[in-house]
Amino acid sequence: MNRTTIFLTLLLNSVVLFSQDSIFYSFLANSTMEHARVSFSLVDAGNGEKIFEHDSEISLIPGSVLKLLTTAAALEILGPDHRFRTIIGYTGKINGRTGTLDGDIIITGGGDPCLGSENFRQHYGEFADNWISEINNAGIKKINGRVITDDSYFDYHPVPAKWLWEDIGNYYGAGAYGLSVFDNTCEILLACLPGPSKPVVIGFSPEECRIDYFNHLSAAGTKDAAYVFAAPYTETGSLEGTIPASGPEFILKGSIADPPLLMARIIDRKLKESGTEITCPPSTTRLTGKGSYETFVVINEILSPCLKDIIEVTNHKSINLYAEHLLKEMGRICRGKGTSESGLEVITGFIEGTGRDTKGIFMEDGSGLSLLNAISSEQVVALLTYMKRNGKYFKEFYSSFPEAGKEGTLRNYFKDPLFGADFKVKSGSMTRVRSYAGYLTALSGKELIFCIIVNNFNGSSGLTVSYIEEILKDIIRNQ
Repeated sequence: MNRTTIFLTLLLNSVVLFSQDSIFYSFLANSTMEHARVSFSLVDAGNGEKIFEHDSEISLIPGSVLKLLTTAAALEILGPDHRFRTIIGYTGKINGRTGTLDGDIIITGGGDPCLGSENFRQHYGEFADNWISEINNAGIKKINGRVITDDSYFDYHPVPAKWLWEDIGNYYGAGAYGLSVFDNTCEILLACLPGPSKPVVIGFSPEECRIDYFNHLSAAGTKDAAYVFAAPYTETGSLEGTIPASGPEFILKGSIADPPLLMARIIDRKLKESGTEITCPPSTTRLTGKGSYETFVVINEILSPCLKDIIEVTNHKSINLYAEHLLKEMGRICRGKGTSESGLEVITGFIEGTGRDTKGIFMEDGSGLSLLNAISSEQVVALLTYMKRNGKYFKEFYSSFPEAGKEGTLRNYFKDPLFGADFKVKSGSMTRVRSYAGYLTALSGKELIFCIIVNNFNGSSGLTVSYIEEILKDIIRNQ
């Protein structure tokens, strides 16, 4: 078959669904797409046959659509009922007469991504206060030692190496630690004073998150264009950009530089407030070098929600932190190493186990935040097809997709009633990147699986999304 024949064959296959004057080709011809690339794949969910494709084999930056690989692998490998465990106890001995502990209070992290998260407020409750009560109930009134968080469950490299410096200091760029807490997110409270002076920092929540920031912020306009620049484990950082000038106060969300140390400091403070004397300052195993104990008495333990519930929040709200925890957990369980690298090896093995080639899949993280991630729409659709037809836990996977126009990251999109409740889609969005993948049902009743990835458009993201909405509505009407 010569090149001309191949080209004509591909062209004929492409116009089965879309004619050359269709919405899809109008989208490609728009001036905002002059330098863009689009990878699009659509298949019949019933038999897996291709209905339409456009550069479906081209690897592009997917953004958070990459979370589908991580969450699918986690469900199939770890199981929907998998839980994380956080343990609090002590080393040494308690003098029953004086209530003095000659040893340390130890909080052992188990990789729980959502300890203390507002997303699971009812599950955890006031867990830190409960720990204080348990310690007091153990008869401990004085500690000849310190509060230590054991954060050795994962490695000490919380942030993937290929993340942008612009991202890692902000809440959405929080790293995955052996002991994470409060979504590894802190609030920096800013006040806009009268006159031309820059906003000033007036508080932190939790207060123990306070570090020294070089404040280069200004107040202008109505948009939040502020960023926190800070690396893990550091005590300094900088605040850059602009915050809205419309109000006297503004909350900037940053990533916590050292969540394990934060947890140790909070428990140390609460114990002292309850009347417990502590002789040494709080610390972590990363700082003390302690990783094993001759004696360890368990006081209390907390189990996380089930993995299926964590994954539902992960995909509904597109939380990078949770995806990175799942990546490391798979590495630790399957490879004995709680690292991103070992987790990526597990995902590669999972994809190969579905019968698909992994060439063209480039993963630098589990969440899609790195700009060096790349995958084709064909490979995403292949994964979604496998999960629907062969996945052990497809029901849980399917329910993790937000309902368009109503939930999570899709709350403000795909609101047309035509999409309906069977339109389940995961979105990905970054600068000049928009991607969508999921399941839909046409008016005819045919079930379809699709993925569209758009990179490097030069117009507004709103226009790009509007075109994608119209393309998908065309499919729903005509398939």
